[in-house]
Amino acid sequence: MVALDNVNYRVYRNKVNVLIGENGAGKSTMMKMLAGVETPSSGKIILDGKEVTLNSTHQAEKHGISIIFQELNLFPNMNVMDNIFMANEFFQKGKINEKYQYELAKSLLERLELNVDPYTQLGELGIGHQQLVEIARALSKDTRVLIMDEPTSALDPISTSKIEDLAMELKKDYTIVMVTHNMQQAVRVSDNTAFFLLGEVIEYNETEKLFSIPADKRTEDYITGRFG
Repeated sequence: MVALDNVNYRVYRNKVNVLIGENGAGKSTMMKMLAGVETPSSGKIILDGKEVTLNSTHQAEKHGISIIFQELNLFPNMNVMDNIFMANEFFQKGKINEKYQYELAKSLLERLELNVDPYTQLGELGIGHQQLVEIARALSKDTRVLIMDEPTSALDPISTSKIEDLAMELKKDYTIVMVTHNMQQAVRVSDNTAFFLLGEVIEYNETEKLFSIPADKRTEDYITGRFG
């Protein structure tokens, strides 16, 4: 079975780039390839005009690409700060520089408007706030491209709205790529939208154009079915 078939997908810098489509359409597979989780059997990944090989998440992160998965990859029995810097600690003279990490964690949390102390036990936070810690973890690295795979699927409406606002704010400094099933969310937050179907990119355009005047009947049918 082919997960992606001759896909040509472009990510635009300092934009919110959204992928829509049913389960199994290939959206998450594409994101995993961009994040080094999976290796494509053919094709090229071009970054800043140069071909790159991304065989691991560590390798992708060295190129400034971080991913936030639908399932949170955090440790509820540890504090917020340790979750943010897990496997990415800052050392000074052979020891973890806890003071520096605390101040950096505090700064990241403030930017995300999450008013908690970095020493707070993660398990004491709700899922929406834990999602923000996951984002802080990604931003603690030299991230340029932030991939968010269904970041609001398990969140309540208030937390969902918070993540949407955050994506639009973060694009000032980062390139955002978001996978979502939520059409209203795509319309609200994205600058460009790609419609995936059975491993192919059926249509890719500025979001307003794609939703108002889709060029492909399959795109129109998908949008109508979701909104109708």
